[in-house]
Amino acid sequence: MLKQGKLIVVGAGPGDPELVTLKAIKAIESADVLLYDALVNDELLKYAPNAECIFVGKRKGCYTYQQEQINDLFVQRAHEGKVVVRLKGGDPFVFGRGSEEMEHAANFGIETLLVPGLSSSLSVPAMQNIPVTKRGSSESFWVITGTTKEHKLSDDIRLAAKSNATVVILMGMSKLSQIVQLFKNEGKSKTAIAIVQNGTRADEKIGLGTIESIETEVKRKELTNPAIIIIGEVVKHRAKILEIQRTYKQPELELVR
Repeated sequence: MLKQGKLIVVGAGPGDPELVTLKAIKAIESADVLLYDALVNDELLKYAPNAECIFVGKRKGCYTYQQEQINDLFVQRAHEGKVVVRLKGGDPFVFGRGSEEMEHAANFGIETLLVPGLSSSLSVPAMQNIPVTKRGSSESFWVITGTTKEHKLSDDIRLAAKSNATVVILMGMSKLSQIVQLFKNEGKSKTAIAIVQNGTRADEKIGLGTIESIETEVKRKELTNPAIIIIGEVVKHRAKILEIQRTYKQPELELVR
């Protein structure tokens, strides 16, 4: 009798392979088939040495598989009695289509499980010593997609720009000029902003500035996708910590620049 296959949707965290959960590693080790995205660190594949590993991500707008083909893949392999691990960057439920893929599998009678991951929206700022909330600076935070499925700027950014909350924007670099203008329209030209490219990875880059200066900084640092945009007074916490460390002569604790 053919064993029952299943789909496990797993969050791989922001990029640093050490920022992955033990439960995620156990799931990867159990895989017969591993379908992984572009933002997944290849080092995680070593936990599935005997699995069929298939890259299904996109790089620079080029798709190796369309979403419908990915869906067909995990349904087919699961119906063959295989454990399919769908490995996604960050957390699968934060702009990761994890819920959509689980629903698709469930509609075919396939058992589905989820292993959450560290969302890049929180962990990437944190690794640069930027808190998304801080007493006296920010009482809440927004996490917003910069680009909707219609390839337009999310209307939520306009609403967030009116608030005093920290605003974290994913997939927003192509819309940076529009984002900057929305904040300028709210009189926030001097508000602090950070952009972190390839967060938590060895090739991480960061640009710091204000709403009015950040586009110049992006050009100077040649920042591009994949990147996370963090807007709010909390961004200033990073410089404050670095200054304290310099005062106490602890250069070994200095953060990645």
